Amino acid sequence: MRAGALTTVQDLGRPGHAHLGVPRSGALDEPAHRLANRLVGNRPHAATLETTLTGCAVRVRRAVTVAVTGAPSPVTVGGRPAAWGAAVHVPAGAVVEVGRAAAGLRAYLAFAGGIEVEPVLGSRATDLLSGLGPSPLADGAVLPVGAPHGRPADADTAVWRGPARELVLPVALGPRDDWFTAAALRTLATGRFTVSPAGNRIGLRTHGPALERARGGELPSEGMVLGAVQVPPDGRPVVFLADHPTTGGYPVVGVVPARALAAAAQAVPGTPVRFVPFRPRTAAVRRPVVPDGTRPPGGYGG
Repeated sequence: MRAGALTTVQDLGRPGHAHLGVPRSGALDEPAHRLANRLVGNRPHAATLETTLTGCAVRVRRAVTVAVTGAPSPVTVGGRPAAWGAAVHVPAGAVVEVGRAAAGLRAYLAFAGGIEVEPVLGSRATDLLSGLGPSPLADGAVLPVGAPHGRPADADTAVWRGPARELVLPVALGPRDDWFTAAALRTLATGRFTVSPAGNRIGLRTHGPALERARGGELPSEGMVLGAVQVPPDGRPVVFLADHPTTGGYPVVGVVPARALAAAAQAVPGTPVRFVPFRPRTAAVRRPVVPDGTRPPGGYGG
């Protein structure tokens, strides 16, 4: 009935296909996606709707149990207020609406039985970069819902602390931190960055000081992983999210662990960002020394 700013079908994604040029995709706030499924009795991989900022409105053709998690948002069923973060029964023909997020950015609407669009490479997720999976929702779209599995008795409500006022991202330095000056690495650790409105499901872009390179030229394209902090020519870090490209030629100064990315999914534009660089344990494995006494480029090794 109302598709919202950007509403997509998401599950746990399609890992294991990077060698084919296919990113993982899947829910950006995976804990919220999992919780929504748990509240309605679905398995974790069942597909939900991921909304962006403005929510969505859906009319159900049969009675179904739903739950909304992620960004706190007003929820109505048939025009009447309903619970957020809890299982809600929606009668056949009623409209369930998720309103504008009161905090955070992305909400998750789960239906008992899950959304059963046709899977592609084992996933029902919409991938904005590759175009795999169903298209983002448009007004008038019709989605199939599977048979319910039964709601667990101990899943009654959701506890959510809300998005932090500051996004704190740990960053394991490497593999191309040696492409940046020592001053640039200090800037990464101490600079005042904010979330840019230009970000999307592909990556979280930042405003703030530029990171100065220690060398010129460009890298040959190399593999990119979830959470990679790539630094384009303007020097401002970009944190790769679920729909990220699988290769790239700009140097990666570090990688944000996957466990920290759910907070990035809920960071609205303007949120302060603080990077906390660290050396992973594999940094103890030294790169071989070449005859001229230096170590070849390539990050922390191991």
